[in-house]
Amino acid sequence: MLPLDAAREFVLERCGRRRPALCRVADALGLVTAAEIVAAEDIPSFPNTAMDGFAVRSEDVAIAPCELRVVETIAAGHAPEVTVGAGEASRIMTGAIIPPGADAVVMVERTIVTPAENGSDETVRVEISVPPGNHVRPAGDDIRAGELVFQAGTVLTAGHLGVLCSLGMTDVEVYPRLRVGVISTGDELVDDGSPLRPGQIRDSNRRTLLSLLKRADVEPVDLGLAPDDLDAITEAISSGAATCDAIVTSGGVSMGDFDYVKAVLDRIADMRWMQVAIKPAKPLAFGTIGDVPVFGLPGNPVSSMVSFELFARPGLRSMMGHPHPMRPTVVATAAEDLLRRTDGKTHFMRVHAAHVDGGVEVRSAGGQGSHMLWAMAKSNALAVVPDGDGVRAGEPVDVLLID
Repeated sequence: MLPLDAAREFVLERCGRRRPALCRVADALGLVTAAEIVAAEDIPSFPNTAMDGFAVRSEDVAIAPCELRVVETIAAGHAPEVTVGAGEASRIMTGAIIPPGADAVVMVERTIVTPAENGSDETVRVEISVPPGNHVRPAGDDIRAGELVFQAGTVLTAGHLGVLCSLGMTDVEVYPRLRVGVISTGDELVDDGSPLRPGQIRDSNRRTLLSLLKRADVEPVDLGLAPDDLDAITEAISSGAATCDAIVTSGGVSMGDFDYVKAVLDRIADMRWMQVAIKPAKPLAFGTIGDVPVFGLPGNPVSSMVSFELFARPGLRSMMGHPHPMRPTVVATAAEDLLRRTDGKTHFMRVHAAHVDGGVEVRSAGGQGSHMLWAMAKSNALAVVPDGDGVRAGEPVDVLLID
């Protein structure tokens, strides 16, 4: 059997980064920057108020309370038209430009307005003294023009996209989002919700893998369910390789299997069929059709999901420029015994992780059979249990957080 690290290294070496391309900022969530992003302008681009209130000259309110004449009302999005002079103030709304002459803002809660009547001017009573710059956001307070905003290799989150929009950017250079095709094959599979006939099973792997791909920030492509027919499978895989950046299949990768997918891939792809020293997900096939990676995952539902986490997800993320394509490992405490038998393999046990007393505790999510999809659905982590008798309650265990 092949060690896990060696199998993953083989996969990652053949999953090179795709060529960078411009992408609309609106479509860039989850993608990775391919170049540094430098600010072309200040943010904010003008001094503005952080509060609703009155723009004043701080020297005029040095002795409070005091009365000031209101000369203007400035709403956000509108330029001031009057310079604030001695004994004057401008009513101002949050985000509006600080008018010339003013150097501070008094929040509205610390003022009392006397409306204009009988020809008199509107006045405001300021109850407190404020220093220069009070509640004023200067130009460039957040970002200065010429400042490095994001390094190359930054994974773009919602906050990052907001910054790009605030800089006026409509496009960003990234490693492009992959299109990844998923195909299921087999005369025994049905996916139309009809009653099962003897020997039939429902196709769950395709939906599961398409969903995992979507969570991995790629564009999943459903290549459909193909019957056990060499021509049909050849057409489906060849068509997928021509239109997708990678292909994922499940089933038919065990040693000794005669499977139509294996027969087709051996003919049209450069494949390696592996037995990896892990449980579940020991069988793995990986290769390429031209420069399109093909991930042949095991057919058992849990094995397919675990194999995706350990091999396909890191490979695809590497292609999209992620500097750290694999999930981080955290050290948790086993809240109960996680027992196993010695078999020369690393076990990835389905567990539920929870924060307890500042740490992480894990418990078994249920049955550990490679066909027990329900327990996998109830898990949010994989406990990495090395060869041996397992982990006893209270002992540390490495954990991959998958949700």
